[in-house]
Amino acid sequence: MHKQRGLSIIGIFFWIIVLVFFAILGFRLVPAYVEYFSVEKVLQEMGRDPNLNSMSNGEIREKFSKFANVDYITSVKPGDLDITHDNGQTVVSAQYEYRTKLFANISLLIDFSAASNGRPVAASGSADSGG
Repeated sequence: MHKQRGLSIIGIFFWIIVLVFFAILGFRLVPAYVEYFSVEKVLQEMGRDPNLNSMSNGEIREKFSKFANVDYITSVKPGDLDITHDNGQTVVSAQYEYRTKLFANISLLIDFSAASNGRPVAASGSADSGG
């Protein structure tokens, strides 16, 4: 007698459920990371501006606002920026959370941080997932 091989109907349904779960996860996470990379790009571009050190905090926030409008950045507002002046260098950074519903009462929370000098920003004490 030959032994049958292959997937049963239950096995097929199991793999479909696993694939759908990861597809939903991807659809929820991709926009968060696309926006994070836009924030990072804007801050690094601002960091390369030779006039950044001579700008006031208000001018820096206004400049970020213009970049954010062009790049469709909605999670970080100009008021959320941390602007520090260390050793004659101005560093603009942002730390923010991105929260999205996965399904039912389950949400995803991702902590992001970016800075104009390209260095990671110190965490603010949150132990959730990072990015």
